[in-house]
Amino acid sequence: MASRRNQLKAVNTFILIATLMVSSAAISADKDLLDILLANGVITPAQHAELLQKEIITLEDIAPQNDPGGFDVPVTDKPPAKIDAAIDERIDNKVAEAVESAIESDSSVKASYGSSGFRLETRDGNWQTNLQWRAQLRYTSPYSGDPRQISAFDAQSESTFEPRRLRMKIGGHGYQPWLKYYFEVDLQPSRDPDSSSSSSSTRVIDWRIDVAKWDWGTLRVGQWKVDLNRERGDSSGRQQFVERSIVNRTFTIDRQVGIQLRGHLFKNTPADLRYYAGVFNGEGRGVRDNDTGKMYVGRLQWNFLGRDLSWRQSDVEYTERPTGSLAIGGATTQGSCTRWSSSGCGNLDGYTSAAAATSDQFEVDQFVQEFAFKYRGLSIQQEYHRKTVNDRGAGTENDLTGGYFQSGYFFHNLFPSIPAPLELAVRYAFVDEPNSIDRAFENEREELTFGANWFFSGHNNKLTLDMSHLSLEDGLVSRSESDNRLRLQWDVSF
Repeated sequence: MASRRNQLKAVNTFILIATLMVSSAAISADKDLLDILLANGVITPAQHAELLQKEIITLEDIAPQNDPGGFDVPVTDKPPAKIDAAIDERIDNKVAEAVESAIESDSSVKASYGSSGFRLETRDGNWQTNLQWRAQLRYTSPYSGDPRQISAFDAQSESTFEPRRLRMKIGGHGYQPWLKYYFEVDLQPSRDPDSSSSSSSTRVIDWRIDVAKWDWGTLRVGQWKVDLNRERGDSSGRQQFVERSIVNRTFTIDRQVGIQLRGHLFKNTPADLRYYAGVFNGEGRGVRDNDTGKMYVGRLQWNFLGRDLSWRQSDVEYTERPTGSLAIGGATTQGSCTRWSSSGCGNLDGYTSAAAATSDQFEVDQFVQEFAFKYRGLSIQQEYHRKTVNDRGAGTENDLTGGYFQSGYFFHNLFPSIPAPLELAVRYAFVDEPNSIDRAFENEREELTFGANWFFSGHNNKLTLDMSHLSLEDGLVSRSESDNRLRLQWDVSF
């Protein structure tokens, strides 16, 4: 039995030596490996002590002293040694690692998993594809949306379960690392009960190609959420609350088809700057032909502490150094749309629908001011919006204003008894816009939301619970209404 055991050890030792010969005949010094070789009589105690002082071991270093020409030492000539189960396991692990390394080094494609999902990448780095699936499963009560009219508060309350977003994301680069691409498919988009069934069809919402060879100037073409403001630019899977604020519906310009030049200047200096300038069709997502005027969009972002701030909410990364940005942006267009969403071109309450409007009926001008900051678990984000809609058909011009302020913090940093994955957050938002019946009067809406996030694996796997107090003052009938809304959501990416 002992003889058979020694034979097995010799075989394993031979595999280790063969592995050493295959892997360029040189490895880094490893005490466990040297102990195994010593126990199997491959090296002497003197060699063992000498090799422990080396950083790199070669094949010649471990050749037995009585057989410098090779490893042809009979098993029966080796001194008996007791090797326990722990040593057995170490031998097995070393062999498995060597085999795995050899297989991997022979493959032209590497596979891995990271924050962007499953990754396939060639060893030369010129081709890469990331694939990720994401789902948002949501419960709301008593409203699934934001009440914008008094009648919405008077409607019968109801609770709702819904798969809010089911997405597939594919992105990476090809030919060169700087030629990037990205697609996003909405597999089951939600719709309002009064919307057509086509609104819930599977659709490609993002597709774009970036020529990103230089930091100072990247050319982007395709369809994506135009970089006007941070709240809309932040992915729905990187939000601090269950959904964006009441500001979003009125002021977003959402996804557009077009071309944009963007860049990052004076990096890591007090003048650290990002810029965005683009020309778009102006009719929203999924439009092939454009018979209206173009949309022109610009944004200037100053990273005033010399460090770039990523477009994602909550300081899950625990930013070690204070990082913040100030930004301004603007957009102007002329056409049949007064608002945009992931469904494309639409209309604000009280305005002619895009389908019924003429191709140049509305001139829309927008402005946004923005602030964002993160530091050691604290996050702050704020925006102020102003939008002017000139209705040439009705001969009227109306101003809309809105804004929000939100902040979140991981209180575990102050009180260790509070769980580390828990973040608490608060948001205030307001929107002043024309009344849907008579635009001479305004509807003033407000939102106060308290939220809690539990991060299982950052934004890729989290639970969000928020409670909102929503109020509206109707200037036409001089009446106010308010109510509370509860939402719970599991957001998970694979």
